[in-house]
Parts: sequence; structure tokens; C-alpha cells
Amino acid sequence: MKKNRLDARMIAIMGLLIALMVTLSRLISIETPFIKLSVTFIPQVIMGILFGPFWSGIGSVLADLVGMALFSKSAFFIGFTLNAFIEGAIYGFFFYRKEITWKNAILATLSVTLIINLILTPLWLALMYHVPLFSWVVWAPRLLKTVIWIPLQSIAIYYVGRSIPYKKILQSLTVRTK
Repeated sequence: MKKNRLDARMIAIMGLLIALMVTLSRLISIETPFIKLSVTFIPQVIMGILFGPFWSGIGSVLADLVGMALFSKSAFFIGFTLNAFIEGAIYGFFFYRKEITWKNAILATLSVTLIINLILTPLWLALMYHVPLFSWVVWAPRLLKTVIWIPLQSIAIYYVGRSIPYKKILQSLTVRTK
């Protein structure tokens, strides 16, 4: 298997996905200080399918930094940038050059939910807002979101992932030597 290098087409596709992530995350989302509903995971999954864990993590970090620079809604906190990298890397791990299955969609959603939404984000919010980590203010909306969001996100990942002709796109992105 040939190793992909970043070329102009890959950078352009990643730039479009980053712009889509910024738009979905900062402009088309429902956000309170303690919870955020967004479909940013869709371009992240596409990035994971096309670029793998490392580049998906880097693209997610860039989207977070650009979003904060252009549409800041609160103070910058490096923990959420770390969350972005980990989330992109998880999607890359589960979907890069792999068939999109129900198992992968559910496992990716559960991994992101457990690591990001139920461990790291509450920790960052407690540090930022100086509330106790086990406060109902942090956990009540988060647990409700988790119960509703896991099936919706898994279904969306499966159907969006299956509808993308990723094999054809990956084939056009591979570097060919003459």
C-alpha cells in the first residue's frame, strides 16, 4: 500500500471540510454554556474516512482554532482544542480505509461520547466555570443529550458514511508514480 502525501487536492478537500466544520459548529448549532448540539461530526467522519486519524485530528484542531478566531462565543480554552484532536483521531481510527458498518458507527459514537462528552468536556467545564465536577448543572443536560444523541449520531454516521463514494475518492487521492 502506498503512503499518501498531502497534495493540493487533499489540502483543498480538507480546507472545504474544515470550513464546513466551522460553519456547522459556530453558526448552525444550539449552544449553552454547558451543552452544545451540532452536526459537526459529519464532516469529521468524512475527514476520518479520507485522511486517517492524524490528519483528521489536525483538521479538527484547525477548525476549532479558525472557529474561535472568527466566531468566538467564549474564552479560548485549550482543553476543547484537545477534544477536537481526539475526536477527529477517533473517527479516523474507526473509518480510515474501512467499510462503514453499524458496528463501527456505534463504536465510534460510543467512544466519542464516553471520552469527549462524558469525561473530558465536563472536566473542562468544571475548570472553566468553577463549578463542582459532579454538579447537576453539568450532568443533567449532558446525560439527557447522551441518551438521545447516541442513536441519532450512529444512524447519521452509518447512512452518510455509506452514501459517500469514499473508495472512488480515496483512489483519486492516492499518489501515483509513473
